[in-house]
Amino acid sequence: MSNTETNKISNTEYENLISKSFNKKLIKEKTIVSGKIISIENDIVTIDVGLKSEGRVPLNEFSRPGQNPEINVGDLIEVFIEDVDNSNGETKLSREKAIKQKAWNNLQESFDNSKVVTGIPFNRVKGGMSVDLNGVVAFLPGSQIDTRQIVKDTKELLNKPLELMILKMDKFRGNIVVSRKAISEVELKEQRKELLNSIKEGSIIEGKVKNLTDYGAFIDLGGLDGLVHVTDISWTKINNPTDVLELGQKIKVKILKFDEELSRLSLGIKQLTDNPWDDIDKSIKVDQLIKSKINSISDTSVNLIIEDQYDGLISLNELTWLKKPPHPSKIVNVGDVIDVKVLEIDNEKRKIICSLKQMTNNPWLNLKKNFKINDTFETEIVNIVDFGIFVKVHDEIDGMVHVSDLSWEEKECAKMLESYKKGDKVKVKILEINIDKERISLGIKQLSDDPIKAYLNEHDIKSKVTGKIIDINEKYLTVDLNNNIIGTIKKLNLSKDKAEQKTDRFAIGEMVDSIITSVDYKSRSINLSIKEIEIIDEKEAMSKYGSSDSGASLGDILGSILKKKN
Repeated sequence: MSNTETNKISNTEYENLISKSFNKKLIKEKTIVSGKIISIENDIVTIDVGLKSEGRVPLNEFSRPGQNPEINVGDLIEVFIEDVDNSNGETKLSREKAIKQKAWNNLQESFDNSKVVTGIPFNRVKGGMSVDLNGVVAFLPGSQIDTRQIVKDTKELLNKPLELMILKMDKFRGNIVVSRKAISEVELKEQRKELLNSIKEGSIIEGKVKNLTDYGAFIDLGGLDGLVHVTDISWTKINNPTDVLELGQKIKVKILKFDEELSRLSLGIKQLTDNPWDDIDKSIKVDQLIKSKINSISDTSVNLIIEDQYDGLISLNELTWLKKPPHPSKIVNVGDVIDVKVLEIDNEKRKIICSLKQMTNNPWLNLKKNFKINDTFETEIVNIVDFGIFVKVHDEIDGMVHVSDLSWEEKECAKMLESYKKGDKVKVKILEINIDKERISLGIKQLSDDPIKAYLNEHDIKSKVTGKIIDINEKYLTVDLNNNIIGTIKKLNLSKDKAEQKTDRFAIGEMVDSIITSVDYKSRSINLSIKEIEIIDEKEAMSKYGSSDSGASLGDILGSILKKKN
């Protein structure tokens, strides 16, 4: 109990007070009287109210919610008389009931006359807060704490005096519901009325950010809300109002339009400053090199903020010299500050078109100075695809090794492709440089001689060779000439005699002689012919044993040869 609620008096003064009290009326039960604290021992307060016996009250009845008792011996204090000189000769008193009854009387008067009361929230409960109204506990619903929105964190309100209105009270049930919102609504109504009388289009006013959405920001101007559309926040493009504004932030805004009938306000922030595009020719020039900040990234471009007031754009093909550039996010990041070159100033779209790649020389122009066809070098695999591998060549230039250029053996190409991984070091040979198409072709198999060419260096076209049949089908024989040098004998070339042009008269593993007729480098096969051997043998026999006009047949000539041999 504070000193404002109790008074220290002398014994003489107290006796006079009691005497006057008895002179006026007798002390009755169920009434509130004044008494003097004569002792405080063992959590019991003994009080003299002028009766035969003294009353005893528990010490905890002298404390307020969340506070400790503040009383002393000699204090004069009001108590409620529950029983006078009961069967035990005791006077039963209650400090708590005295406080509540007096408080209820005061609260009832405030409720009946719509007066403001002061309460202190002392506990958070489900759905709201418990509030001490000078000894009576009331309930403050969460929906009645504030006019703007339900306050999620009510911790800040604990143990702080609040002005409240009583919404309803039931003394019989001991229920009181209070509202802080009702007080605020009255204040806001007055503020709104005052604001509506002073609003003019073009005027500048201060407000607080109340809510943020994708399409704009709602500003509380004090009793009246206005909207700043996302396009009126900044002269530059912003992705979301939350990028530049915060809830509760105090800002100045300009009134753009006021609909009196709907009480609707359109506000602007960017209109507080002049439009920078009106004088852009004075600050930005084509071919100028300027700093910019990356605002957002899409699949096809990068959006910039230039000098904090202009929107800029870099298209995908102006990000890098690569013919097939990666996703922009692989090159730059949102928030990066980069130097760019101004290519165009589009006043109509209010966009500055820029280039990042033109901040460096075109690497393709220098490529032929540093590389030439048939050069070999070691490099690193940067990507692997189904049709080959990409390796780093120079600066931003990558070259490709097609899967068919991995090995001279076609069946080995797929296996080699699977064996590689990104980051592997490989040696390559330059096969082609095409500056116009920005393409460089490389090879790995070309680091060694073509085994077919090596074989043909020893075996000319039309020369006779021997090989083993390794595969047979209806149309041709496949022959292994030497160390996987493959030859093919088509059905037509199996014999001069059409009746003998059958592949099934041969067997796998059989050795056959044939003549090299041509080479198919695309299919990596040497074309062979048995028929050509027969033709050569026939010509040799004819020249040695007869002529075409002698009348002797090939059978006669060959027959005579056999007889001589026998």
